[in-house]
Amino acid sequence: MELPEFAPGLTARVELTVTDADTAQALGSGDVPVLGTPRVLALAEAATVACTARQIPGGLTTVGTRAEVEHKAPTPVGHRVTAQATLAKVDGRKLVFDVTVQEGDRVVAEVRVERVVLDRQRFIEKAL
Repeated sequence: MELPEFAPGLTARVELTVTDADTAQALGSGDVPVLGTPRVLALAEAATVACTARQIPGGLTTVGTRAEVEHKAPTPVGHRVTAQATLAKVDGRKLVFDVTVQEGDRVVAEVRVERVVLDRQRFIEKAL
């Protein structure tokens, strides 16, 4: 498997308007009607996937292997958050991303996500 050349500094953004389905109540991670931490992590991972999507060759993919989430502030239903992922480090097949989730100028969460580049079909076959 020939690895693509990803350079630190690569970035991507994704946005989300918080709905009832995104809340801690709906996700089972709490009993408050605000953006749930599992949804913050999913949004951060989506931003990391977007970061490499244009450069990853067919047949390869990345999968998340580790994440560290610091959820700093609540975001109510109807508000918009943006996750900005930056590729911080490349170590062979391992990619390390720093993701900042913001509501306007306010930092809602900071997430560090590690992903590994691998052969997509071989990975799926292992899972079956």
